[in-house]
Amino acid sequence: MILKKNKILPSENKKPILYDVYCNETENPQPVVIFCHGYKGFKDWGAWHLVAEAFANAGFCFVKFNFSHNGGTVEQPIDFPDLEAFAENNFSLELDDLDRVLKEIEGGGENFPKQISTISLIGHSRGGGIVLIKAEEDARISKVVTWASVCDFKARFQEGTAAFESWKETGVTYVENGRTKQRMPNKFQFYEDFKANEKRLTISRAVKNLKIPQLIVHGSEDPTVSVTEAKAIHSWNPQSELAIIDGADHVFGAKHPFGENTLPNDLKKAVEKTIAFLK
Repeated sequence: MILKKNKILPSENKKPILYDVYCNETENPQPVVIFCHGYKGFKDWGAWHLVAEAFANAGFCFVKFNFSHNGGTVEQPIDFPDLEAFAENNFSLELDDLDRVLKEIEGGGENFPKQISTISLIGHSRGGGIVLIKAEEDARISKVVTWASVCDFKARFQEGTAAFESWKETGVTYVENGRTKQRMPNKFQFYEDFKANEKRLTISRAVKNLKIPQLIVHGSEDPTVSVTEAKAIHSWNPQSELAIIDGADHVFGAKHPFGENTLPNDLKKAVEKTIAFLK
């Protein structure tokens, strides 16, 4: 297996994107899978490297990357040294980042296979919403998979509550990261960008208009994003496949840091289900 780690995708007037590529040497066209992390996530979180290896061993070229404004830097891709960038993040930026990765792959960037058969997307948590929107609007995507995905971006802003009004007034709100104990800022521009692009950023609209195969994977005991959200996504596209992993949590038994060298059982189930679906 070939691993290309912490490669930099620069763009003029934009923050660079850091990415990893896991694939095998072959003369044949390869199916590519792009993985999108969630809120307060990053490409090197927990067991994502073991997920990447499993896909590469199954014959896929697996690409995972950090969203440009996820709070990491090129020098320090793990955790959140750049909270100023984190504060400036929004859904439109993440969709643009994913598009930049797609263009690099499609353009035959030196770190990717010269011949590509298909491109599929996997998104975890908030990244699930991002891949569903992108899959609906972009003809380059052949299949889309969500793991523990949210079904509605708008609901998370809690419009009209005291917390929302305070955010609007002060221009910034803070979310504590339970692991790093950082107070992570979200500027009000995040909501303003959502409102300006609300039609595009409505996950239900995207799912109802999907014309490609879709798999929804969710844990029955997810405390972060309820399994009812997976069922809602499935109801918007009855052609989709819904796989509920009994007893699984939001990260399918993984944690950060993850010291073991085999996948947790629930994450292994999610990976196997996804590989079978993509094949």
